[in-house]
Order: sequence, then C-alpha cells, then structure tokens
Amino acid sequence: MDRRHAPTPSRHLASLVLAVAGLLGACAGADGGDDGGEAPLVCEIAEDADADAVEYLERIGCEADFDALASVPISANLPGARSTKVVQDHAGADALYFQDSVTYPIHHDFASAHLSGGDLPLVPQLAEFNTTEYFTPDRRFNLGAVTYYEGPAVWALEIAPYDTASAAMIESLYRGIVPKAFFGGDLVFHPTSEAVEVEAARLPDDIPVMTTDDLYAEIDYQPLSLATAMGRLHFTSAAALEDEVISYQDILVLDEAPNDISVVSGLITETFQTPLSHVNVLSLNRGTPNMGLRDALSNPELLALDGELVELTVEATEWRIRTVSQAEAEAFWESHKPEPVVLPPLDLTVTDLRDLEDVTAEPGAGESLRDAIKAAILAFGGKAAHYSILARTDGVPIKKAFAVPMYYYDQFMVENGFYDQIDALLVDPAFTTDATVRDDALRALRTQMIVAPINAEFQALLKAKLDAEYAGHKMRFRTSTNSEDLDGFPCAGCYESHSGDPDDWDDVLDAIRETYTSAWLFRTFEERSYYSIDHKSIGMALLVHTNFEEEEANGVAVTANPFDAAGLDPAFYVNVQFGGDVEVVAPPPGTTSDQFLYYFSQPGQPISFIAHSNIIPAGQTVLTAKQTYELGQALDAIHTRFSPAYGPAAGNTGWYAMDIEFKFDDEADPGQPPTLYIKQARPYPGRGE
Repeated sequence: MDRRHAPTPSRHLASLVLAVAGLLGACAGADGGDDGGEAPLVCEIAEDADADAVEYLERIGCEADFDALASVPISANLPGARSTKVVQDHAGADALYFQDSVTYPIHHDFASAHLSGGDLPLVPQLAEFNTTEYFTPDRRFNLGAVTYYEGPAVWALEIAPYDTASAAMIESLYRGIVPKAFFGGDLVFHPTSEAVEVEAARLPDDIPVMTTDDLYAEIDYQPLSLATAMGRLHFTSAAALEDEVISYQDILVLDEAPNDISVVSGLITETFQTPLSHVNVLSLNRGTPNMGLRDALSNPELLALDGELVELTVEATEWRIRTVSQAEAEAFWESHKPEPVVLPPLDLTVTDLRDLEDVTAEPGAGESLRDAIKAAILAFGGKAAHYSILARTDGVPIKKAFAVPMYYYDQFMVENGFYDQIDALLVDPAFTTDATVRDDALRALRTQMIVAPINAEFQALLKAKLDAEYAGHKMRFRTSTNSEDLDGFPCAGCYESHSGDPDDWDDVLDAIRETYTSAWLFRTFEERSYYSIDHKSIGMALLVHTNFEEEEANGVAVTANPFDAAGLDPAFYVNVQFGGDVEVVAPPPGTTSDQFLYYFSQPGQPISFIAHSNIIPAGQTVLTAKQTYELGQALDAIHTRFSPAYGPAAGNTGWYAMDIEFKFDDEADPGQPPTLYIKQARPYPGRGE
C-alpha cells in the first residue's frame, strides 16, 4: 500500500481531471476569459514534446502547461503550493511571459536570458534590477507569480511582499494574464504583505482579492520537518502521553503538539504547529518527519494503518505513507542510527557565581567566537554561554543575569549519592530494556532529588549574591547544560526551569532542585540515549535572572526565512502571542498566534502575515509597528553577532539562522510601553531537505 497525499485528495483528483482534459486538447477557452481577439486556449506544449526544454510560454492553455513551468515557491510559507513566475514587459508592448520557474527561480535570471538586448533594452545587473523593478514607479517590468494552492483549490496572482507596485500595475498584470491562461476566469489576487494589501484595496471591484487568512483556513496540510522515516503508526493524544511510554520506533498521530516528547520516528498532529515549537526543533535536529494534518485523527487512510509498520514521507507539497515489513523497518532503523554525540567535558574548577557579561570571553586575535563559546560551555552550559554574548551585543536588550557553574550541580549529585544510584540503574537489565521500568525508576530518582539537601556554603554564596544585587525580586533559575543549545544538538525543551522567591528561602531551594531534577526526566533521558550520550557526562549550570512578571507578549523568532532554503527570499520569521499565559511553542488547542515574515532588510520593511492571534480583537496585531521594528533591530544584531560562530563569517555556505526567544514586559516601568527582552539565542537547524 502506497498512498500519496497532496493537501486535499478530492481537489487533487479534480486537478488530475483538468490535466487529462488538457492533454486531450480540451483546456477550455471559457475559463481563459475573452478579450475579443484571443484564440481559444489549448495546450501549448504538445503531448509528445520535451516539456523540460520549454523555458517559457506566452499562454498557459491547460494544466499540463502549468505543471511544466511550475515549482515550489521560493518561500513556501503556505503549504500545498506550486507557482510559476510571470513577467509583463512594457518595452515589448506589454508582452507577457510565464517563465520556467525551475530553470529560472528568480525573475532576473529569466529577463537576462530572454528579454535583454536585440530590439529590447539591456537588463541590468541583479542589484539594479531589484531596485528598479520592485521599487520604482517607472519600471520596465511588472513582476509576479501565479500560484495554485491545492488545499483551497485557488489560483492566485501574487507579487513580492516588498514590491511597491501600484494598484494600476497590479491591475495591468492581472488583466494581461486572464485571457492568456485557462484558469483566468478563476484568478484571484492574493496580497502577500500588509503594504500590498493597502494597494489591493484600490483594485477595481471585478478583481477578486483573497487574503492569507482565507487561504490558510482552507489548507489542511502543514509540512514542518521534511524527512522520511519508518515506524509503527500509533494514535493517541498529547494529554495521554503523560501516562504512556512511547518508543523511538513509533510514528504518532496526535490531536495537538505536546510541549515536549521523547524520541519518536515521526509526528502527525491534527492541530497545526509553529515551526519553532520544541517538538519541531527536535524533529528537525533528529531528521524525522513532522507534519500537521487537519482531522488527522479521523483521516480514513491513517486510521486504516493504525498499529501497522509504515513509511511516512513529509515533503513541501505532499505527504506519502505506505506499509512496510518488519525487515524493512529494522533495516531502516539500523541504517538511520544517529552518530553518537559526545558532550563537552565538564569544567569543575570554576566555583564563582559569574555575571553574564563575563561568562564567555571575547575572542582575541587568532581566536574564534565559536571556540570562545565552546570554552564557556564547559563550566556554564550552552544557554549561559550564548546569553553572555548577547550581554555584550549592541542593540540586544537582555535582563541582568548571572550564572551558577556546573560545579554546584556536580556537588549536589555527589554529596547526595545520586551518581551511585545512576550507576546502578545503568547496569540493571530491567532498566535498560524496559521503558516502563525506566520511567518508574527515573521518577523515583527525581522524587529523592527534590527533597535532598543543598550544600550550606553554596547556599550562603548564592544568598549573598541575591541580597546584594537582586533584593526584592523573584528569580528565575534556568537550565544551562552541556547538552542543549549546541550546534547540531539543541535538545529544545529537554530541561525545565523554575522560579523561586528569595524572601522564602525554601522556595529558592525548591526551584533549584526542581531545575536539577529535569536532567533526569524520562523524555530527556531517552533523547540522550537515542544519541548514545554518556548520561553521567551531563552537567547543569544555572542561568539566573529576575522573573518576567508583567508580560505583554511572548514569542520566538528565527533570524532567517525557514520556508526558504535557497536564501533567495530573506526575512525574519516571528511567532508572537499576547500576554504571558499562552505560550507560542505550546498553545492550547484552537489557539492561534501572530505568525509573520518580516522583510527587515527590504525598503519599507514589509510584513507578510501567515496567521493571526485569535485571543485579541480581529484586525489587531500583538505587536505595534514600533515594537516590531525594535525586535527586527535585535534579530538583525543577533544574526550578525553569531555569524562568526555559525554563519557565513565562519565559512558556513549552507543554512544559517539563530533561534530566538523574546518577551515584551512592562514590569520595569508600569504604564509605559513594554520593554523588549531577548531571552535566548541558539543555532537553528533548518527545515530539512
């Protein structure tokens, strides 16, 4: 059994019918509109022609023509889309060209090859072309794309989010396309940013406009981590996972994404996810498929395979599932074992409570930022090491903070005999082979840890620090281990942070112990086991700062466009929610947040919304324009700052982005606009192949 799924099977079938009709030469002039002089539309590419050799068409007569030209959009932020770019040339009497968007992924490539020289003006270099053809009113070309969205079965004309084309230019392009395409009678205009939406409102009434919200509501498939895996299909719920023991050999079908999950082979969630959820970051790092599928729990194809061994493939425009044999599955698991991860060794010589600015040393001549971060991780963990860089980066606001080194976690474990208990567990056959036994034993270990004494000298040192510099503030004790926020092993959400009030010292001690115990959560243990990590090599430092008490907004962001692997459509991706009670990485069922691409480096800095928060009034946004700009400045500074560690400045010619957590909080000055704080920065693994 091998099933392929574009977003909506019934509509996919309709598309196939159209394609067959086109091959028969019946791609119907009625849909193409009527300009009084156009011949009826028929397939432009003969059935026996080499479609790959066709670099452009001046008319699209049938579905087969479109398929020959179309590709996945450069920025596939709305799934289930195929697109072909279109050029209207004013120097050629408004001649229209639908370009092969595989051969020519950007307009400039096509225009340079086919519309430059001879009887036509020369096409300038890329930088000048982009300036004149997207931002000037007297441009030579009108540039756009025709996209077919499989889920809602919509044909849409789109322009770039940063394109400053007037309503008249958009109308000219639209009216040029309609009589030259079999879908012309169904064509809508889809504004791709707030700025474009303003111009769309000025279009004549006979040009239909469809918003991103309208499209998104009709899309039923969300590809998140593009990959293939084999496993046993298992239906359950996010809430039930707390009482279930799952295996790395499971592919789960869930109602919603859990905040955290132990290792599985794949995920399908009925509720759409944010690309920056913990489970998706983990899926990306593991290279395992992760997707959203509306009504997944009642999907008949999936239900028919419940409990079966299957192969699940998640691609940018479709998903596939088929049954496999036990032998196939075992061969796949064996061949896809991850390379063992060796954690950085602990530096237990550092015993001072260190202000964040001093945790990671600034590299000197001949030294690299990456090496400086690696050195700091040995004593202070990944989170504090990266946070320390932020503390010395202009334009990046953070909370005043300090770090408690690994030494005191190791002291706690040694003085209470917990390493000895772990040694005994690791050689116990029942513990190593039975997940239920393992879960129970780890829970018992954590129960002992939560009441174990903490060294008195450490308590005195910590209390003196808090009294002198943080008096009157509730404190947040955040995990910073040598097994999280690492390049290649982010372990997102593996560990848990807790808050304590120094006015109640027992509350502080409880917060520290609870944070320490998260090193031995079942899901965290399983994640380390999956990567063959020596469990006793883990160390936990603490990143300590005041609590966020008056959150106006909480969010996550990526400093590059996660939907654009080619880097041709650079933008920041932002996911932000109102207040602090509803987390963006693990929202309650049915709750949506503001999700948008912010084209910070483009003139006008347009914003392209993918979804909107449904806990604020319709028509409003979580962030103001000023707040969005402040965030953009910080994201830009962070992206540049860490490039010598992970990006182009370090010689990385592939994907590079930083994963950021942020807050807007008005505790410091109630009644005034909330202040932006960056909470975390770590390398982001990208979307997958």
